[in-house]
Amino acid sequence: MKTKLITNMYDFECKLFKSVNRHYDQKFLNFYFRNITHLGGATATIAACFLLMIFSKGSYQATSIVSAVSLLLSHLPVAVVKKLYPRKRPYIALDETKVPANPLEDHSFPSGHTTAIFSVIIPFILFMPQLSVVLLPIAISIGLSRMYLGLHYPSDVLVGSLLGSSTALLTYLFLHEFLLINWF
Repeated sequence: MKTKLITNMYDFECKLFKSVNRHYDQKFLNFYFRNITHLGGATATIAACFLLMIFSKGSYQATSIVSAVSLLLSHLPVAVVKKLYPRKRPYIALDETKVPANPLEDHSFPSGHTTAIFSVIIPFILFMPQLSVVLLPIAISIGLSRMYLGLHYPSDVLVGSLLGSSTALLTYLFLHEFLLINWF
């Protein structure tokens, strides 16, 4: 019974993955997803936090510090889970997956890019909710790009978004007021 449920869930996930990845050859989508995916990478997320910490003041600077701490903390469980659950990437496990040249070779679960972008944007959304109109579509696009590019399953992206968001929420709740009261 349990095995059948897991098999059905995996089949559904593979269908969902393929429904996104099948559009791989569309010129506009290729341009969009191949570029936006980098906003969830280490270089972009670390640089954004660092630049905001340097060039902002007061509450904005406190929020950027919270984002940086959240980014750091969120990647500890990502590293552990990737070691404990070494899931092969879809382009390795599924036939006919479309993938760019030189794809990633580490494990798939959870999505580090998705975790990173959500851990960075959520403190800003909590601080200034009107930013969600811009930041959430960017984060969702990064998550979709990971599937579109053949690098992650939907559950990798979902868990990454939940991990990044929950880490960001907890970090914000613990640090934001402390920083404002004691540093600014």
